[in-house]
Amino acid sequence: VPAKTYDTGAYHEPGPIGILFKIVHAFLYLVQPNTFPQVLNHFVLVLKLLSMLLPFSTKNVVLTLQAIYYEIGFIVSAALGLLFILLLPLVGLCFCMCRCCDNCGGEMHQRQKKNADCQRSCFATFLFVASLIIRQVVGVLCAYAANQHLTNQVRGAKKLVNSNFKDLKIFLNNTPAQIDYLVSQYNTTKDKALSDLNMKQEDLEVGIAVAIRETKEALENVSVSVEVLQEGTERLHANLTDAKMHLSNTLNDSACSAAQAASTCNIIRNSLNQLNINANFSGLPGVSSQLAKVNDVLKIDLSSLVQKVSFLTGFLDSQYRQSNFSHNIKNVLESIGSNITTFTKMLPVQKILADLTIYLTQSEAYVQDYFPVVEQYDFYRWLGCLILCCMVVLILVFYYLGLLCGTCGYDKHASPTTRGCISNTGGNFLMAGVGFSFLFSWVLMIVVVLTFVTGGNVEKLVCEPFEDKTLFKVLDTPYLLNQHWKNYLSGVLFKNPNINLTFEKVYSDCKENKGIYTSLHLEYLFNINEFLNISMYTEDVALKIEHIQINLSKIILLDEIGKENLLNFSSSGIERINFAAYLTEINKSVTKVDLLSFANDLQARADQLPKGALENALKGHANNIRMIHNQQVIPLEQAMSTLNQSIRLLKRTSSELMVKVKNVIGAVNAAQLLINNNASVVIVQETKKYMDTIVGYFEQYIAWVKESIAMEVAACKPIANVIDTAVDIFLCSYITDSVNTFWFGLGGSSIFLIPAIIFAVKLSKYYRRMDTEDVYDE
Repeated sequence: VPAKTYDTGAYHEPGPIGILFKIVHAFLYLVQPNTFPQVLNHFVLVLKLLSMLLPFSTKNVVLTLQAIYYEIGFIVSAALGLLFILLLPLVGLCFCMCRCCDNCGGEMHQRQKKNADCQRSCFATFLFVASLIIRQVVGVLCAYAANQHLTNQVRGAKKLVNSNFKDLKIFLNNTPAQIDYLVSQYNTTKDKALSDLNMKQEDLEVGIAVAIRETKEALENVSVSVEVLQEGTERLHANLTDAKMHLSNTLNDSACSAAQAASTCNIIRNSLNQLNINANFSGLPGVSSQLAKVNDVLKIDLSSLVQKVSFLTGFLDSQYRQSNFSHNIKNVLESIGSNITTFTKMLPVQKILADLTIYLTQSEAYVQDYFPVVEQYDFYRWLGCLILCCMVVLILVFYYLGLLCGTCGYDKHASPTTRGCISNTGGNFLMAGVGFSFLFSWVLMIVVVLTFVTGGNVEKLVCEPFEDKTLFKVLDTPYLLNQHWKNYLSGVLFKNPNINLTFEKVYSDCKENKGIYTSLHLEYLFNINEFLNISMYTEDVALKIEHIQINLSKIILLDEIGKENLLNFSSSGIERINFAAYLTEINKSVTKVDLLSFANDLQARADQLPKGALENALKGHANNIRMIHNQQVIPLEQAMSTLNQSIRLLKRTSSELMVKVKNVIGAVNAAQLLINNNASVVIVQETKKYMDTIVGYFEQYIAWVKESIAMEVAACKPIANVIDTAVDIFLCSYITDSVNTFWFGLGGSSIFLIPAIIFAVKLSKYYRRMDTEDVYDE
């Protein structure tokens, strides 16, 4: 079945950021290790049992406890986040008021300690490690990368959306063409059946008549070829004798007596004996007597014999058509074709596809219109997330500047009251970072908690179950989506919730690119088996075949004269032909020497002689010998090739001839006996066999149609691609993974604000200029 290629690849590779996604998935597994299907199935089961036994309020309590059990990890984490949101600003407020009262490090006085340098170094190191490397570098970059990744994917999503719409249009437009293709292939099957209906079985002419004709042609070729060879060799012998005589006269010229030419002339003179014929066809026996006997056999009306014997298998037109078998079979073929056409018209395919095409076009236009709005709102989201990242970066900058100025401007020889301006500025930067930490921390944590609860639950409740198909199993839970329906999908499509049609099976079949007829169990709407049942058409034909009566008692397939002529053919004397004599002469060359080689050698020796009449005469003889080869030897070689083929055919035929004739006569006698005694029964049997053959063609066609409709027609891979694109790619890979990575990075930064605040407050005491200091009298 013709199939189109779809462009959409419903698979997303996140790239390097995928490492962060895996880290977040591992963290979510620690937060929520409960297996989704078992918990929810238990939840649904408890709901069913208690809905009948317990009052409504008690049932709500049970449901709440089940939900709390499943969400306990998220609840605890969100509760900690809420404590952070509430307590950190409150702690910051109390901390500021405490410092205003010269407590909590607010007193501008630093007591001298022996390990002051060690404490300062430790606080600076802890602040740098905890605040900058772990929190700021990893956290901010992680959040920014997730934010940018989501924006990039949203911008590139339009291409993927268009690809899905394109595939759906191909799916809708290609389906009618596939159905038309299935219908059109019926004509191929019907033409094959009608062709067989008009064919004759293999004639006996192949067995014996062809052998007779081939034998006759071979004998004629032998006779003609021998005659041609005999005449040709006589003419060639005369020409070679004449050429040899003239060449000998030339060599007897006085010019050959010269010292320079004597040796060459002697060599040529000694080779003249080679200019003779080699094969002698004059003594070969003729084949005229065998040819005459074969011509007598060919006077038999073999075509009449063939038609009579072929009737035995049910294909003699004059008697065969009396049974009306051909007419009945043709009626069956036309009925099937008409029924298939009617069936395709009854299918509501065109209306359904037209409605789906309109809906698809409207949906595509809607998406195209609102996609700029989505990009605009995504820009606002990107800008808001960037501002949150900048809040953390601002704190980072203050801590960086505080560490840089404090470290560079610190003078260990200066007293707390005489510290330099740079050192004092570093301390002020650290305290500014602490202040902004208290101001921004609760805002950051609110965003983290909201995105954590939302993104984490989407990952655990949708994405992970979708990946291992457990989400479909939950949707297929009996009476879940509709308390009166066992199977929701079949209830919607067929108004029969008892049909075993599940979301998981439909998705899996479409994922494997099976036909939508199989995936959606459309046999419950229109069953193709009822329209493609050939047995309902052949019952009447089979009944008529049982009553076929044909009288063949007067038919004689082969009379005694015909048998005698066939026996005469087998004893025509072909086997007595002297094949060895023929093959011996055929295997010889026409001449004793290759005339072309002799002529070339003669010309080469003439070139060795001095320029003159002798040289020219020898070259002329060489050209004459070449002409003899081209005009006489080559035709003789062709005639020898024809004779060789004919003799070998006759030799092979003679060994099989008697067996073939006896087999033919035995088959004709058996056929005659069968015709005289039991012809009608045989014809009925053969007719049934042939009808079974014709029916077999259509059974194969129907089986192919069913298989094609089930597996290839309207293959619903695009539907699975749309689901994968919407859930697996858009919702999970693009949005959920990015959101989860964002709160993971931002939350890590927010958590590490607490130790950073402590270390920054402690460290600022060693960088800022104090108002008073400890004074010791000597």
